[in-house]
Amino acid sequence: MAHTLDELIQMQRAADHAHAQVLALRDAYGRPTQVEWTGAQTMTYEKAWKAWRGLAAGVQAAVTEHAEAAGKQRFEIEAAVRGAARRPE
Repeated sequence: MAHTLDELIQMQRAADHAHAQVLALRDAYGRPTQVEWTGAQTMTYEKAWKAWRGLAAGVQAAVTEHAEAAGKQRFEIEAAVRGAARRPE
């Protein structure tokens, strides 16, 4: 199913939000190469990281599908989606 541009923007916003959560956890816990995390911290971080990567992969697949269905270049769709998703409303 080809997604609309608005759906792609919402998907990108969700992926961006999930990425921000990953970065916030890393900042809160310290970098794992510099500080030893507890088991709970590691599990929380890994769960957030997997969620972000899953959402990001979904966006990439949907952008590709949308571009193919619209007969447009993928990079054009991706740039439009990222720009619109990251612009304040």
